[in-house]
Amino acid sequence: MNVMDLARPAEEVAPRLLGAVLTHETPEGTVSISITETEAYSGATDPASHAYRGMTPRNAVMFGPAGHLYVYRSHGLHWCANVVTGTDGTASAVLVRAGRVIEGEDLARRRRGGTAEGARLARGPGNLCQALGVTAEHNGTDLLAGTSVALSEGEPVPAALIRVGPRVGVSKAHDWEHRFYLAGDPTVSAYRLSPRARPPRGT
Repeated sequence: MNVMDLARPAEEVAPRLLGAVLTHETPEGTVSISITETEAYSGATDPASHAYRGMTPRNAVMFGPAGHLYVYRSHGLHWCANVVTGTDGTASAVLVRAGRVIEGEDLARRRRGGTAEGARLARGPGNLCQALGVTAEHNGTDLLAGTSVALSEGEPVPAALIRVGPRVGVSKAHDWEHRFYLAGDPTVSAYRLSPRARPPRGT
């Protein structure tokens, strides 16, 4: 995978990341995860995006360049990993929601507390980061520069297997179909509508 593959709007990159591989090499060992579910987030035009109201110290990585890792803590509990996309200076990123562990399953299981198995190891963005061992210290990492956290091409995914739907758990723009996932894959997280979501005015 090269930066030109990622220098596109998030909603174009998100389905292309299905089947790509995130790898983290550490002294403990290596864990690699094949991506099975993603969500696209833009900037000023996307009310659900962290960058909707402009650049802050927290979201600065979202503004480019493409190919870097944007890591944030969700609800003060879990780390979430995003691949920065688009052109430099314009906020755009793809949340990696779920994946299948294809290397380092024993290490991923230990990081998940020893109880999660198989499809549950990296189902959901928080579990995925925990299995990979990705935290705030990896925010801003260049995924294409041969660092310890890397993004690479995986097995091609047939277009017929890709499904599209609304994003999970967001309260704004919750009906935007910017979630992409592999049909019937057991690692894909369940759809959940945020209890704070409100229907559009006039409906």
